[in-house]
Amino acid sequence: MDCPCLRWHWHLGSPKAHDMIRRVSNRIKAKLSVLISLPSAQEIPAITQGFCNLAESFALDHVAGAIDGCHIRIQAPGNQHQTDYINYKLFPSIQMQAICDARARFLDVFVGFPGSVHDARVLLPGPVPAGYYLLGDGAYTCLESLIDILTPYKQPLRGRVQERFNTHHARAHFVVERAFGMMKSRRRATLSKALEVSPTFAPDLITCCAFLHNLCISMDDELEELDEVPNAADPQISPPVGGQERPGNHIRDTIAARLSAPIRVSQHLNAHDYL
Repeated sequence: MDCPCLRWHWHLGSPKAHDMIRRVSNRIKAKLSVLISLPSAQEIPAITQGFCNLAESFALDHVAGAIDGCHIRIQAPGNQHQTDYINYKLFPSIQMQAICDARARFLDVFVGFPGSVHDARVLLPGPVPAGYYLLGDGAYTCLESLIDILTPYKQPLRGRVQERFNTHHARAHFVVERAFGMMKSRRRATLSKALEVSPTFAPDLITCCAFLHNLCISMDDELEELDEVPNAADPQISPPVGGQERPGNHIRDTIAARLSAPIRVSQHLNAHDYL
């Protein structure tokens, strides 16, 4: 359910309601880390287990979160910067990049880049715990650096090993898309149309929506959501991007090999060179 003060703003648009929204958003921002924070060492095991369950494989046992971006529609500013907010779908928006866990709970959010900025350029999350990585879609680059991101293999795929990896990857990564969808559904009165606030205040409002989404999850507030798992071959899931991938491919290749390896080998096969 939307916050009443948000509904008052959209229906009445009064200065008093607008001031109320700003006061509420400031209080939420002050408490943001209570519900939105990167996992601690104690929380990591539960998160990795959750992603193994989503992927239906223990090969993805070092996933600390799923990262993606979405566009929140706004009213473009009436100045020389308005074209900066026009995204690839040709409507004005602000970028929201987020990391979520297997429960669709936001662990990290960054809001504010104009819609024309590519997802991969927004990359500003906090550090991932050593030895763990994030799942990203094909808009990102497979990285092994300060921020480890594991992406799908690009099309065309080379054999069943890469195809199988992309399938399991898509099952686990889809949770961040569900998180965005759930947040927008919970705040439908606010996010179903262009935000009627300035682009400088919109990031605060969107971040508050993410906070309230996490609050609902922490209180076990049920919400009907899409259970459809995306097709790993869908170009929207793994679009080709230009440029050379930076080191990180060997991690993906190792996990792909684990996904395709038999869990248990029959005894009679060990006497031959079949494997």
